[in-house]
Amino acid sequence: MTNWDKNSIHNLILERIYSIIDFSRVKKVPKRRVNFILSKKLKYYTKEILKYFNITVIAFGFIIAMVLIKYKPMYKVSISEEELGYVSNKKALEEMVKERILQKEEKNIEAIDIKVNPEYELKFVDRTIKTNEQEIIATVEQEVDITYKYYEIALNNETLDTVDTIEEAEELIHKVKEENQEKELDLSIIEKYTQKEEEVTTTELEVAKTDIQAKVTQKLEQQKKLEEEQDRMKDMPEIKGIKLAYVPVSGVISSRYGVSSRIRSSNHTGLDIATPAGTPIKVIAEGTVTHASYQGAYGNLVKVDHGNGFETWYAHTSKMYVTVGQKVEAGEVIAAVGSTGNSTGAHLHLEIRMDGEHINPQKYLYKETKGTK
Repeated sequence: MTNWDKNSIHNLILERIYSIIDFSRVKKVPKRRVNFILSKKLKYYTKEILKYFNITVIAFGFIIAMVLIKYKPMYKVSISEEELGYVSNKKALEEMVKERILQKEEKNIEAIDIKVNPEYELKFVDRTIKTNEQEIIATVEQEVDITYKYYEIALNNETLDTVDTIEEAEELIHKVKEENQEKELDLSIIEKYTQKEEEVTTTELEVAKTDIQAKVTQKLEQQKKLEEEQDRMKDMPEIKGIKLAYVPVSGVISSRYGVSSRIRSSNHTGLDIATPAGTPIKVIAEGTVTHASYQGAYGNLVKVDHGNGFETWYAHTSKMYVTVGQKVEAGEVIAAVGSTGNSTGAHLHLEIRMDGEHINPQKYLYKETKGTK
């Protein structure tokens, strides 16, 4: 019974009692008679109130029964105000989320976080509506951040292999050290984290055991070549602060800078290096290709601008592998040796130009190479 019902009954009884009391005062009814009248009135109105109350309860119960025949209580599930569906048991769904998503046991998974938690709202819905827990779970799975963990075995901070667990990484480190006891190897284990599953490309332990020594040997050889290259670069000359990293080709000097010849109308503006046709020509420093086409006596000619007024020309080529505007790195193959243009045989004509003027290439390259004029 509601507070409103209680207050109404109380006020009604008081009102009746006061009316009887006032009546007794006027008529001067004896006190015993007044009590008898009050008692009868109170019983009468109490019965009436209980009768109406019972009718109300029955009516209310009937209404609820009618509602329950057509409707049923269910939880509406939504994420970020987007409805996902309905479930009859909120706790059961939360357990499913916990078991199938948050406690998923797969290798390399370090942590799982739901970005936006599902929201629940209890509603009366049509009895024809069905629950769809599986679809809701599938949607929630799309709203998670998964952190993966794996381990890298590194030599000199360069990755040799990756494995799933710290125990596997330690076992591989032990194996490498056993097989290379005479060498001081800078081996380390690096713990890696990612949220991109495709980045986790680990190797099975037994496969890693088989391959690890070959990888160590390969890394050591690469390191040795790098050190040799760094030593070589220290001895290479510079022009206006630009390191000449490579000689274009290996071969024999067939004509030096500044000499005269019957096949030329002026003194030689470059250096000729005789070498078999098709030999790859490397650019001596990084720069930008400014010319790559046929040019008169030069035949197929590639010009590269290295900056600060420094330019190199590669002439008589059989093939050109670059185009105007292309950026090239030092040592990149830009053409192949040939005999196009004014040429008597396969060779590279190399010119070095400073601010548009040609200079002797042997000031910088091929200093110890012997050949004929």
